[in-house]
Amino acid sequence: MKKFIALTLSAMIIASVFTGCGSSASSDSSTNNESAANGNKTLKLYNWGEYIGDNVISDFEKQYGVNVISEYYDSNEMMYTKLQAGDEYDVIIPSDYMIERLIKEGMLQKLDKSKIPNLKNLYDGVKNLAFDPDNTYSVPYFWGSVGIVYNKNNVDKADLEKEGFGILKDTKYKGKIYMYDSERDSFMIALKNLGYSANTDNEDEIQKAYKWLQEVNDTMDPVYVTDEVIDNMANGMKDIAVSYSGDAAYIISQNPDMDYYCPKEGTNIWCDSMVIPKNAENPELANEFINYVLSYDAAYNNSETVGYASPNADVLKDMTSEGGEYANNNAYLPRSGYDKDEIYTDNEVLRQKLSELWIKVKAGK
Repeated sequence: MKKFIALTLSAMIIASVFTGCGSSASSDSSTNNESAANGNKTLKLYNWGEYIGDNVISDFEKQYGVNVISEYYDSNEMMYTKLQAGDEYDVIIPSDYMIERLIKEGMLQKLDKSKIPNLKNLYDGVKNLAFDPDNTYSVPYFWGSVGIVYNKNNVDKADLEKEGFGILKDTKYKGKIYMYDSERDSFMIALKNLGYSANTDNEDEIQKAYKWLQEVNDTMDPVYVTDEVIDNMANGMKDIAVSYSGDAAYIISQNPDMDYYCPKEGTNIWCDSMVIPKNAENPELANEFINYVLSYDAAYNNSETVGYASPNADVLKDMTSEGGEYANNNAYLPRSGYDKDEIYTDNEVLRQKLSELWIKVKAGK
């Protein structure tokens, strides 16, 4: 799942090497000098673009006496293709449904939990999720939701509460809408508004969702966007936008006229997690890195920089408490325990159908 934040990080698509500098690492990560043990080892990290704290890499390098090479991808499918081709990484950070797929296909190795004592720091709401019930293969990195960012001055909250995702078809807001250019999320929105599961493989339900999205395209003049939605909504260029929660949190922090709403018909609650590919060259160092990312300081820097909800329980509490970085920000903390919300599952039928149908939606066919 692609998520961007328009902060001070530079967008990089090619591999980059980060050298150690910055503040000391957290007290609850390993405090031993690991240089002798790790020698001149290199950790290869494959991550979403602009999805890591300013100091996380440099502090890890400094503490462990290693180098980190980071490469970036912009979709789970792009990452999957490179893994299938035999590219080697020590840690990757896929989304839930892709982790389920990688586990099924035997492409991941089990975590060494003896090297990850900071698992104790996890927030209860992100433990033992359905795609990896015992956290055998994965450890949460960020989590969030899909919802609607809206201009409080121009959009009636009562319309949102009454229509939910159906507001995207309300002609009162024609020409004032950004749709996120994601086939899975767009079909989720349509399916949820129609009362269906986001993970359905029922052909009739998928076709009804397709017609729902066609109607949006044909009657509402939506603009399809990805990362540009952040700056555009922060600048008030549209009144309504489909958005990931962390992007929404940043938009709200920049423009007090904006707010975030998750419809009552349910939405996608997602979790991106750290995993170790089967062919990783340095699995021991990979487990150390995962443990480090769960430490308070690293998790805090991650969440403060990127804007998504932390899996670290203490960081989550501090970010949302009075005086916290995201206190009173409706987008930062995803709702949990709502029975109509769903995590995406790996679904072969959806995978094949939605790509084809989404192209037709945008083409107006």
